[in-house]
Amino acid sequence: MDYVLPLRWQDDTGLEELTAYLRRLSRHARIVVVDGSPSPLFERHARLWREIAEHLRPDDDIHVANGKVAGVLTGMRRARNEHVIIADDDVRYEIAALGRMSALLKNADLVRPQNHFHPLPWHARWDSARTLLNRGLGADYPGTFGVRRSFFARMGGYDGDVLFENLELIRTVRAHGGREACPLDLYVRRLPPGTRRFWSQRVRQAYDDLAQPARMAVFLAVLPAVGAALWRRRPELVAAGAAAVAGLAEIGRRRAGGRRVFPATAPLFAPVWVLERATCSWAALTARFLFGGVPYAGRRLRVAAHSTRRLRHRATRPGAPLASP
Repeated sequence: MDYVLPLRWQDDTGLEELTAYLRRLSRHARIVVVDGSPSPLFERHARLWREIAEHLRPDDDIHVANGKVAGVLTGMRRARNEHVIIADDDVRYEIAALGRMSALLKNADLVRPQNHFHPLPWHARWDSARTLLNRGLGADYPGTFGVRRSFFARMGGYDGDVLFENLELIRTVRAHGGREACPLDLYVRRLPPGTRRFWSQRVRQAYDDLAQPARMAVFLAVLPAVGAALWRRRPELVAAGAAAVAGLAEIGRRRAGGRRVFPATAPLFAPVWVLERATCSWAALTARFLFGGVPYAGRRLRVAAHSTRRLRHRATRPGAPLASP
């Protein structure tokens, strides 16, 4: 199979560890690294990865706002095998997971595995609560996918002028009639971000919920509901809500053997995460209507992701594909 890795680094923290991972991975997959890093870093990466990966810059003819999508579209053009893994630079596959992914791609056009953080500093446990709530309600949005190259080329790639590019890819596959697999027990490790990066992503991740209006409405209602309960001196209602949220996260932790990779303390962070997302949702809404979007790589992105209905309508219209094979 092929392994497409889009990245754009501003410094080389973690370069030695990533190089060791790519070297191990190269024994089992053909690697394509699409590197949008500044020239000194790009040249260093080229020297280190020359023998283990095809290393190149994003194609000049791809003009999209989201740099990760530009990397994915470029990498999929270079893919040779039918089964392709797309992964962020903090994703770490084991050999067994590669084999399982390849087997699933025999019957699916898109495979969504389950990421989990390791190691687990406090902020990774905090963010794991989001993952567990998503699992409790259905499936999570990982930083890696398996795709069939022929189907990706047939649908013409996906829109790169959105913030929530993972949801955009999922919905584009659905809009084109693709088969999707969500194996909740296919666990793929992910390195946690640094604390500074964690805090910097709070409002940006809340902005993603603008693509899911019902979900956004729930989060916008949390703070008024908590305020009303406290105003009426009914703290037991707040406690009951917190217990229900933690219980839903625990259900997500227990699904498909999740207790193997998610710590028992993670569901306890779920009420805190909900309060954080509720607060940041108001900030995201403000950014949308007052500033026209959220900052991303020197510009502002207005659209979180397009609806499946709109993508289905777009799929029926003739036009040039986003990414030729």
